[in-house]
Amino acid sequence: MNIWIAIGVTAVGCYAVKLVGLLVPAGVLERPLVKRLAALLPVALLAALTAQQTFADGRVLVVDAKVAGLAAAVVALLLRAPFLLVVSAAVAVTAGVRAMTG
Repeated sequence: MNIWIAIGVTAVGCYAVKLVGLLVPAGVLERPLVKRLAALLPVALLAALTAQQTFADGRVLVVDAKVAGLAAAVVALLLRAPFLLVVSAAVAVTAGVRAMTG
C-alpha cells in the first residue's frame, strides 16, 4: 500500500508544480535574471547527472570504462564532430576499454 501512497503524492506534487508555473505572473518570467536561469538550469542539471552517472557507484567514487568513453566524447565535441559521431565514439571507446579490462 505504501507504493500507492508514493504514487499519489508524486502525482499531486507534479500537478502542484504545473499549477504554480501557470500562476506565476508574466512579468516575473520576462525578467533578465529569470530568463538567464531558465537557460542555464537544464545545462547544469544535465552536467550533474552526467557526472553522477559516470563517476559514482552509490557512495563510492569509481573510475572505469565510462570515464574513458566520456573523455572520448569530450575530444569529439572539441573537434566539432556531429552528435551521432560523438555518441558513437563514446560507445566504441567504452566497449573497447571494457573488452580489454575484462
